[in-house]
Parts: sequence; structure tokens; C-alpha cells
Amino acid sequence: MDDVVVLEWTFSPPDYFEETIPIERESYTMIIGAGKIEARIDPKVYDEEHKMRDKLHDILNDRFLGVQLLTRKSYELSKSSMHRLHPNGRKSVTVFVDTAVIKMSAGNIDLLVKDKNGNIIDDSRRDRIEKKKVLAELVEKYRQQDKFVESMLNFYQKAIRDPSNELIHLYDIWEALKARFGGQAAALIALGINDLDRRTLGKLANDEPLRQGRHRGKKITDLRDATEAELDDARQIARSMIEAYLYYLENQNTS
Repeated sequence: MDDVVVLEWTFSPPDYFEETIPIERESYTMIIGAGKIEARIDPKVYDEEHKMRDKLHDILNDRFLGVQLLTRKSYELSKSSMHRLHPNGRKSVTVFVDTAVIKMSAGNIDLLVKDKNGNIIDDSRRDRIEKKKVLAELVEKYRQQDKFVESMLNFYQKAIRDPSNELIHLYDIWEALKARFGGQAAALIALGINDLDRRTLGKLANDEPLRQGRHRGKKITDLRDATEAELDDARQIARSMIEAYLYYLENQNTS
């Protein structure tokens, strides 16, 4: 039996991924469980790759960002603790203390639809968990290699952290996509974005007299807060734009 380097993280809420996620890679294995994560690494790989711990933390954070894109839920992900298991049963422990926190909260309402014979024909929880997996994997795959993914996720986080300017940050996502494709028409075609959605986001961010919008300085006396329905529309449209770009990258990669 050889030595094994074990990294462990904790996170909250413990049901963020809603089920256990196994990750198998050439140089490590990882299990994301209920509020706990464990990675097992060959000590030779860990010792040779000095930034391995930071690399795995970034990979995990990418997965959390992917899920947050879908749920808008806050999370806390600790820095990892490390111990080395030796063949004789001895454990060498190193502990690192720190947390990264993103604040926001939201809830889920699940719907399970069955036919007259009791067969499940629609399971919103299962669909949501599957989409979490897909988005988490896509963000992990592309965030650190594509500056536009990084920018859009940053704008989305700013929208969560800075609600008084939420529509400004959400519209910045569309601005980033226009820059990426060299114009509005090219971005719409490449990503298959509905122009009605694009115009709705633009109207909320630019035209309506909303305190969370971009041109409120021109309409100081008539400002109002955006309704929750308006904010939900803007959030959904901005999120769908990020998803469209992630799928665009995946399609380009596979083709």
C-alpha cells in the first residue's frame, strides 16, 4: 500500500448539488458529497505539481459557479485541509483555514408528474440536478481558458452581490457577447438568441425608469424599483445567454 494525499473541503448548504458527484481524472479522484468533498491524489503527482491544491480548489469553485448560474443560491466553500495517509496507518495532517463566500438565497419548488399508471413523465428535481451537472462541467471546462466566460460569470456574480445595480451587471453580459462576436447580429446568429429576449433585457436595463437600470440619471424624478417579475425576466435572459455561449464553445470544441 502506497501513501495517499487527501484533500478535504467543506461547503454549505450541504445539498448544493443535491446528490453525490464522483469525479474521475487521470491524476486524482474526487467525491462531492453532502457538505463535504474529498480528493485523493498520488503523492508523487501532488509533490511535483506545486499548485495542485489551488488548481483543485479552482476546479471546484468553477463547479459551484456553474450551479449558481442555475439556482442563484449562496454558497460557502472552505479552503482545503490536507493529510497524508501512510501505509503503517499514520496520518500527517496540514490544515489551511479560509473561506470564499457568495451571498444570495433562493429556493426550489419541485414538481413530479405521473401518468394514470403511476409512471413518472416529468421530474423537475431530476431535471434540475442533471442541468446542474452539465453547467458545472461546462464552467469547469471553459472558464479558465476563455476570458468571455470569466467576464460573464463575474458580471452575473456582481448582479447577485450588488442588487442596487443588478440590471446594469446583467446587461453587461450581453455587451460582452456583442464584443466577442463583433456585433449584435453576429452574436444573435451564432448563439441562437431570441431577439425578443435581447430587446426585453435592453428595455429593462436601458429604457424603463428603474433604479437598478443603466440610465437612471436621466430620469431621477420618475424612478421606481423593478418588480420581482421584471428582475426574474432579466435574470433568466442573462443566464440563458451565458448558457448559450457555453454550449457554443462545447459545439465548437466537439466539431
